[in-house]
Amino acid sequence: MSLRSSFRCSKFRHVFGKPSTKEHSYAGVPVTRSVHDNHHCSANPSFIAVVTECAGGGSFLVLPIHHTGRVDPQHPRVCGHSGRVLDVKWNPFDDHCIASCSEDCTVKIWDIPVCGVQQNLTKARKTLIGHSRRVALVEWHPTAQNLLLSSAYDYKVLLWDVSQVASVLRYPVQVVLMPIHHRYPSDALLLSVSFNSDGSRLAVASKDRRVRVLDPRTGRILQVSSSKSHRASKVLFIGGLKMLLSTGSSPWNHRQVVLWDPADLSEPLYEEDLDGSAGVLFPFYDPDTRMLYLAGKGDGNIRYYELSPHKPYISFLSEYRSLLPQKGLGVMPKRGLDVRACEVFRFYRLIAVNDLVEPLSMIVPRKDADVFQEDLYPMTAGDQAAMTAQEWLQGVNRSPVLMSLNPGTRIANPYPETPAERGLYRRSPAVFYRYSRPRLDEDTKYPGEVSALSGWQPDDTQIPLWTSCCTPHCREPAEGPPPPTEGELLKAFYRQQDEIRSLREQLDAKDVRIDQLELDMKNTRNHMRAT
Repeated sequence: MSLRSSFRCSKFRHVFGKPSTKEHSYAGVPVTRSVHDNHHCSANPSFIAVVTECAGGGSFLVLPIHHTGRVDPQHPRVCGHSGRVLDVKWNPFDDHCIASCSEDCTVKIWDIPVCGVQQNLTKARKTLIGHSRRVALVEWHPTAQNLLLSSAYDYKVLLWDVSQVASVLRYPVQVVLMPIHHRYPSDALLLSVSFNSDGSRLAVASKDRRVRVLDPRTGRILQVSSSKSHRASKVLFIGGLKMLLSTGSSPWNHRQVVLWDPADLSEPLYEEDLDGSAGVLFPFYDPDTRMLYLAGKGDGNIRYYELSPHKPYISFLSEYRSLLPQKGLGVMPKRGLDVRACEVFRFYRLIAVNDLVEPLSMIVPRKDADVFQEDLYPMTAGDQAAMTAQEWLQGVNRSPVLMSLNPGTRIANPYPETPAERGLYRRSPAVFYRYSRPRLDEDTKYPGEVSALSGWQPDDTQIPLWTSCCTPHCREPAEGPPPPTEGELLKAFYRQQDEIRSLREQLDAKDVRIDQLELDMKNTRNHMRAT
């Protein structure tokens, strides 16, 4: 792309990418070898999920977000699928609920305990059966509670209301959900899907390389692109600018980025070739800063731009370069960023050649970083749903519920309370650090003693002094002292992980010392024989 905009006046022109060190990355993660052009990773302020390679069936790894360092090869996984897992997505309104799809033609909804996955998780809370071939994509609705979209190789796109069968959970069998509607009447295989900001429109890119805009409630196709100079592979709604972006290739196999008017796909607003690489371009957009990130599969670089509602629409800012190619990428929601470091975006790069998950922070350099930067962090989408699935199906459209990233600031929900806020659904414990996420560094001093939690066991090998509420199937509390709070449990859990990591580093240092001493002894013995 032309560098004509390098001298454009912008407060983001000095944004740079800061990769994490080995101690703050996730090493030893066997990233999947699937050839599907998915992200294979999903993150939220509590956990990170990575699709892994395994022999027989499919599984993915769920780690606490602060569980960095080398991952134990025998770490428990979520392994309830009988086929390879193709996509995973966290519920935007519940940090402990994740959806996965697989080659076994099913979609499963999982509940992750507060303390993380302590043993192999094989039983899902919901199993969605409605596709006859492997399911390739899943996507949560951006504003409605418990509304999930799935797309499969049977040319169907289904919307699921996960909350409709909650009353059937009294039976000791897995609940089978039936789809609400068949959403996509065309016989084209979908490569990418994207909701607009309020979820009233759905953009799709299909195998015929066209871009379509649909009404997700009726499945009616509203617009179809007719440009012969662009073959789309990924599509993304640009919130706030009333634009639609697609990445793909030109007839000469050059990678392209194209901007459209969602109301008229007859001609693109902007079209430009990037390079001649063959990897798929993954687009990521930040509506708060109007920054666009383009990361290619198999590339080591990430380009970032600034968008505007006026021509030339796209202005090149800079580029992050690395020698390690990325298999896929996960993105942290804005409420999980470190505002004290002026972090405006965070990737999780899957580096399959090194079995590594590397966090990459996009930083805006500021001299007064200790002061909250209001121009970098405006009101952003939070973790509260604007409405229920039934309200959305009845035709209600609402914008996302906004929240402030300023520590100590809390914004009331302008919409009526959803069932989750009234206590009918389980709320995410992430509310403890919604606006001020604590730094859990090695030198952090935690209140209390870990010995006070000695009676707690995550499994059933020992009868606990009290019963923790780690899953939605809560039991009645047993007699005894009151249980510690969830915040204390999280701090104790992270402290134990830090202690385990420190002990492993000591063992590694001792192993190195032993090898060095053995080598010295061998050299001394050889010297004595020679003399």
